[in-house]
Amino acid sequence: MQTKTAEFVSPGHPDKICDFIADSILDAYLAEDKESRVAIEVMGGHKLITINGEVTSTSKPSLEFIVKKIVGEDYKIVVNIAEQSQSIAQGVDTGGAGDQGIMKGYAIAETETMMPREYELARDLCQKIYAKYPYDGKTQVTIEGNKIKTVVASFQNTKNIELLELVKSIITQSEIALSLSSDGVQYLINPAGEWTQGGFEADAGLSGRKLIVDNYGPEIPIGGGSFSGKDYTKVDRSGAYVARKIAVDYIKSGKAKEVFVKLAYAIGKSEPVMAVAILDGKEKKIEGYDLSPTGIRKLLNLDQVQFAKTCQWGHFGHSEFPWEK
Repeated sequence: MQTKTAEFVSPGHPDKICDFIADSILDAYLAEDKESRVAIEVMGGHKLITINGEVTSTSKPSLEFIVKKIVGEDYKIVVNIAEQSQSIAQGVDTGGAGDQGIMKGYAIAETETMMPREYELARDLCQKIYAKYPYDGKTQVTIEGNKIKTVVASFQNTKNIELLELVKSIITQSEIALSLSSDGVQYLINPAGEWTQGGFEADAGLSGRKLIVDNYGPEIPIGGGSFSGKDYTKVDRSGAYVARKIAVDYIKSGKAKEVFVKLAYAIGKSEPVMAVAILDGKEKKIEGYDLSPTGIRKLLNLDQVQFAKTCQWGHFGHSEFPWEK
């Protein structure tokens, strides 16, 4: 009997606010210059936002305006951005990857979204609580075999009794939960007590710090690279997206019920040094895809993606994203 746990965090969580700022800045550069090279990190908290990194672009958006529109006027904004290193650019200019790295993709037939059950339960719960309480918050779900064992929900500006009723109604009505036993579930609601101070008022955040939430939950290995604030030449992002696309394609074709995809790149080289899929435990070489950064850009139509939309509720399992189709 396997026991699995996954968590999710709301867009009001400090780390997720930083991801949203990073991707909003990326979108602003790409809106005027599709060839923008962007790699930025955002740290925020306690009335201070710091933006650091490298950008090469003909676009000149007002970063302070973008950030203050998200967090408010009473924040100090520190911007420290340089152009992309020429040592890196010389490899990217010829179509190569912007860095070395390992990317993982995953899909499983056990849910409509082809995502793990525990992850979908935690995400669905977080989304539905956030719809009523749009603040900082976290959820967590533990499954033991075919039984929901424990559900945790901590949300800012909620009362325990009302939140417990909402959580129970969401869990018991979930399509995934209907296929699982929900008798005797342990509900832990604001286990440290009710709280009203959250977001940047309570804690600092950093972009790229919720990688497991961004991917598939802790049961599925990931490459380790963050997504937000990076353009398509950074294969940490584009490679992870196409790895998911390949896994989804295998599931949709009926060739497997569970798929792991593994890609690896060398900086300055356009083709991956590793490209394999594991279909129900059997390894297979990936063929029929252009896995160069420019090929991924074209396949997934990345020029049309609004990246700020990808970072708030996980990057995978949403039908509107091209790597899910």
